[in-house]
Amino acid sequence: MNKKRVKDIITNVFVRMQKPYYQGVAAELAFFFLMSMVPLFIILGEFLGVFSISLDIITDLLEEYLSDDVFIDISQYFAHTPSGTVNIIFVVFALWSASKAQYSMIRIANYTYTGLNSGLGFIKERIRAMVTVIITILLIVFSLAILVYGEPLMMLIGYYVDNVLGVHYNYNQLWYALRWPLGIAIYFFTISFIYYLLPTKKLPYKKLIPGSILTSAGMLVSTWIYSYYINRFSNYDLLYGSLATIVGLLIWFYILGFVIVIGIVFNAAIEETR
Repeated sequence: MNKKRVKDIITNVFVRMQKPYYQGVAAELAFFFLMSMVPLFIILGEFLGVFSISLDIITDLLEEYLSDDVFIDISQYFAHTPSGTVNIIFVVFALWSASKAQYSMIRIANYTYTGLNSGLGFIKERIRAMVTVIITILLIVFSLAILVYGEPLMMLIGYYVDNVLGVHYNYNQLWYALRWPLGIAIYFFTISFIYYLLPTKKLPYKKLIPGSILTSAGMLVSTWIYSYYINRFSNYDLLYGSLATIVGLLIWFYILGFVIVIGIVFNAAIEETR
């Protein structure tokens, strides 16, 4: 890729983000992320209960990257205990509520790639958003299951290789070497696959990889920077009082929404300058 095309891509992204439609997109996503959070955690808890996996594994990850105040406020939503029984009406209602953010991202992707955000119509697109939520949850459950059950599975494979093939190796050490690279790979695949599902008119998967890389890295880096900032410099209590933790959460969601939109626009800019 030559310097002129890189400059054209950056200019394209900057010009697009200046349009009125994109000015409020991150705030819209932040609001819908907040509205979708509780039903999403409830559904996720039910799915994890099938594999006997606790939501504690998610809280441990959030505690590592979020500020103390934001983590304390958000952790109360992880108190859901899987019921063991599935109420279809409740699940459908929870999916409808949890799909608000996905539906918003579908409209953004459609507008970015085609100039129209209507897609297949409200009902069909909301149903498609619900399906996208289910796929996202399944990917999250799959990645968590690998992190939880990967070590005993690796030890079982190691036992078979040792006794049948006679190849001796420290498979426990091998698992710890592969654990986080594998987790990062699954995380990237989840982001890229969601990008593939969003637009009504599907694009080739390989064309979505650049924006997926940008978004995957951007979400991690921006979360770390925001956590560092809010722990050491910011004090929302002085301005917002009891609403401080909600404001902190909304700002974090706003940053994540902004990164997601930039990833979508980045892919569109690359395609336009191809």
